[in-house]
Amino acid sequence: MKSAKILTSVLSGCLALSIAWAPAAWAADAAGTASTEAVQSSKTDIINEIMEYLEYYNVEGVDQDTLIRGAIDGMVSTLDDPYSQYFDQAEAADFGHAVDLEYVGIGVRLIYTSKELYIEEVMSGSPAEKAGLKRGDVILKVNGVRVDDTEGDELSGTAGTKVSLLIQRNGVSKTFSITRSEIATTSVTSKIIGPKIAYIAINGFTQTADEEFAAALDKMRTAGMKSMVLDLRDNTGGYMDSAQNIAAKFMDAGIMMYTSDQSGTLTPVTITNGSKIGVPVVVLTNEYTASASEALTGALRDNKLATIVGTRSYGKARIQSLIPMSDGGELKLTTMKYLTPSKEDFNHIGLAPDIEVQGKAAQLITALQIAGMTGITASGDNHILDINGSPFAGNVGLIKQGDKIYASSRVLSSLVESEVSWDAKNKKVLVTNGAGKISAFTLAAKEALSQDGETFIELGAFKKKFPALVWSYNAAQNQLKLSVK
Repeated sequence: MKSAKILTSVLSGCLALSIAWAPAAWAADAAGTASTEAVQSSKTDIINEIMEYLEYYNVEGVDQDTLIRGAIDGMVSTLDDPYSQYFDQAEAADFGHAVDLEYVGIGVRLIYTSKELYIEEVMSGSPAEKAGLKRGDVILKVNGVRVDDTEGDELSGTAGTKVSLLIQRNGVSKTFSITRSEIATTSVTSKIIGPKIAYIAINGFTQTADEEFAAALDKMRTAGMKSMVLDLRDNTGGYMDSAQNIAAKFMDAGIMMYTSDQSGTLTPVTITNGSKIGVPVVVLTNEYTASASEALTGALRDNKLATIVGTRSYGKARIQSLIPMSDGGELKLTTMKYLTPSKEDFNHIGLAPDIEVQGKAAQLITALQIAGMTGITASGDNHILDINGSPFAGNVGLIKQGDKIYASSRVLSSLVESEVSWDAKNKKVLVTNGAGKISAFTLAAKEALSQDGETFIELGAFKKKFPALVWSYNAAQNQLKLSVK
């Protein structure tokens, strides 16, 4: 039997636990064995006995395979553990593909809002890119069905089949026919931005993520990296050994985390042959930063190797083992819990960032500023974001009402290195600069808007109080450009 693979993942699905069914002959032979074996035999016998009664006498009739799976699912539900699960052979294969970021689809990342479904990212070389889809495209219909009635699940399917999308772009609607194919998402992406700042995003801890990270890091060093922004947002986990190998690229020696099993004894997981990163590091996290991502975040934070920016992480401090089963399936079973190097158990709590910032664009801008970037230009609309001409996830929150142009209060505040808050009583957006001075923008005076839980500030009003802001609006392309002198 191959050794169990250690992994972490937010992916849960149905709850299941495997069970080994004992034949009747074994129960008879066990009659004269030790009392503990007899008790175990008795427990197994009652399960088999009930199954036989259901098979032979239930008026509706039953299927044995269904009974067994139901028993497995029923047992695991008593664990009250959303991460333990039994997979049959097909489900095990699907799970493996999911952890390794492999799927069948068209190659886009979608964003759902209360009003629309749009494309945030088009993957390089994907069917979507070849068909001409672009980030920021709004999906109106999928296979003729309005998105009000579907969540876009139809974009996945069988390789070689087609999906029809009605897209709106710059106010014009157009239909695209895209052929689905197998997609293997890159685990690690990287680029140099600004004054030799390396931006590295880890999308998931696949079996090859550590090798991909090592290659990306070498590339960034060759390009003259002086600081790094490590993006772990929306990274829901994967293989813990990949995370450990990546941690070893930041620290030469030290504790990555502590683990404990049923005994409760804490065992340090140490790095002994690593290498020092040698540059300032900023880590981006959000509520979907989970599991192995949290282990890496905690290791870098507690070893004082990085500043954490963003929002509190997911809170999954538990490790699963993948155990191969005799039927070709796998048992994903929680076998350990882990704590950060400072022995923080953040399960169901999450890791708090050093600097809390809401919103993808504002988080990135803040991280780049901490990493040493000056002269940031953010451009885009309410769907897309470019920083100094390079594409990123997020948007500038563009809203046009009459002759007034509004932008996200979070983006504007981050550009001027200030904090934003909402005064619900007086219906004001408050922007507080580093010196503690508060600037207010009221809804009544149309200096601000509040929509879907977010706030926006009219650019003319913002510039009066923050004259360092430089902005321009391209009406033909509906694009906004924001920068600070």
